[in-house]
Amino acid sequence: MTVTSPVKAADPHGSLRERKKLATRRSLRRRALNLMAERGYSHVTVDDIAEAAGVSARTFFNYFPSKEAALFGTDPDHGAAIRERIVHEAPGEPVLEVLRTVMADEAQGVAEELRELGGDPLDWLGRMKEARADPHLRAAHAAQMAMIERSIADALAERLGTDPERDPYPVLLAATATGVFRSSMTFWSGSGGTVPLEQLVDMSFRAVADGLPEHCALRLVAGDNAAHRKDNH
Repeated sequence: MTVTSPVKAADPHGSLRERKKLATRRSLRRRALNLMAERGYSHVTVDDIAEAAGVSARTFFNYFPSKEAALFGTDPDHGAAIRERIVHEAPGEPVLEVLRTVMADEAQGVAEELRELGGDPLDWLGRMKEARADPHLRAAHAAQMAMIERSIADALAERLGTDPERDPYPVLLAATATGVFRSSMTFWSGSGGTVPLEQLVDMSFRAVADGLPEHCALRLVAGDNAAHRKDNH
């Protein structure tokens, strides 16, 4: 799973200040991804990224707390936002259904933000994966994912009125959610984006809810995609 804050396209009627902030954030991410792809994660500093984007290091820190955050688009408040949605979304609905809705929206936000960087979103995703080859960055990313998973587990426990220290169910669901997201991202990237990321996440959760049957719609999509790629070769 990639931790990002879904950033919607700038409203043409929004304030000039907000549009400039969004443009600066995207520019910093583009420069971070490009520099780390060229030099490797350990050979790029915050100063390098800021200079390439034409801003100061101080301005950089107004948008991202670290170069790792710029690479992955991390928003330190995003975990709390996911938690709030899970706790309060669609009162009375089963938690797995709520989780499906929230995570599908997250997937759509990730895809939109990658597209808004310009060019092929899968190319940006590939650069992020290449950067994760660095062991320090891989460890940092794993720690971020663990925090997000814990936030999801706590939100599910709160919604269910239970304690995750004594009830394994919300922890299991949280691990399932991050696993679904990770596997969907992998397939989305490997398939060339032929199936929308949010659709993959949605179908994966439906398969989980159905008990992961062998002949589920998700596997049919994978088969159709394989046939499509074969025909194009």
